[in-house]
Amino acid sequence: MAPKKKVVAVVKIQLPAGGATPAPPVGTALGPHGVQTMEFCKQYNAATEAQKGTIVPVEITIYEDRSFTFQLKTPPTPVLIRQAAGLEKGSATTGRSQAGSLTLEQVREIAKVKLPDLNTEDLEAAAKQVAGTARSMGVAVVG
Repeated sequence: MAPKKKVVAVVKIQLPAGGATPAPPVGTALGPHGVQTMEFCKQYNAATEAQKGTIVPVEITIYEDRSFTFQLKTPPTPVLIRQAAGLEKGSATTGRSQAGSLTLEQVREIAKVKLPDLNTEDLEAAAKQVAGTARSMGVAVVG
């Protein structure tokens, strides 16, 4: 059995799918650890090519020998809510004005997408978390 590599750092960043470049934020996050940013960008862009147009968070584990592994996460909940509601951004005055609305079915669909990254395995609990995020953005949940 091979000896385990020692983890030096875990870096979390949100990048556009298929659009990572060595410029900030990638360069500033990985550069201090001696990781080859171009190599990461190539691997990330290849892995997220199918999701172009969304933001995909990534968790990069950097090892002592300057090698790395990364794990893709699901897009942030606000991004999914804005896409489903067809909005550019949430309400500027949450609680006083509504930016848009979602149906319960749309909330459940977003919850299904987010389920692997949430701290629950219950779809209804996940839907409540998504609905809470929608409310905080000024998006009404109808139904």
